[in-house]
Amino acid sequence: MAISEKNLLTECLKGNPDAQKALYEKYKVPLFRVCLRYAKDRPEAEDMLQDGFVKIFTDLHQYNGNGAFGGWLRRVVVNVALQHIRKYKKFENTVELDQLPEVPYTNEIATSNLNAQALTKMIQQLPTGYRTVFNLYVVEGYTHQEIAELIGVNINTSKSQLSKAKASLRALIRSMENTNIRV
Repeated sequence: MAISEKNLLTECLKGNPDAQKALYEKYKVPLFRVCLRYAKDRPEAEDMLQDGFVKIFTDLHQYNGNGAFGGWLRRVVVNVALQHIRKYKKFENTVELDQLPEVPYTNEIATSNLNAQALTKMIQQLPTGYRTVFNLYVVEGYTHQEIAELIGVNINTSKSQLSKAKASLRALIRSMENTNIRV
């Protein structure tokens, strides 16, 4: 019998390890997908997810019931990902389009219908700044003003990073289409 979300939260707040495990199992996949968009690879995303769940269980008492619980969890994980980027990356380091690595041909990416997994892999290839701004603006729906405040850059840098991210993704997609080898 499935436990209600309210009961799950109550039990987690009491420190019930079974409830904490159930919460983790319920949300690990969607939150991992969030982490993958901000990380350069799976191991980095796994680190972000682990740190995210530590933060979730530490701050669970701050969830006040306003808004969807899943949305609150997502916001916590995005903030953890941004902290990770600020701590371990130099946001200012960017590369020009012609310095991006070539996209190797794989059957997974070279399809006429770009799937979410292939797009995530392309986003992961972007420099940290491009990837971060792209996710915050396009996926999370933040404004350039909010992004500038979140990551400590000016608005024009946010706009520039987004423009370069989109151009980079277009170049990666074109490269993929041009290397589409027929089997």
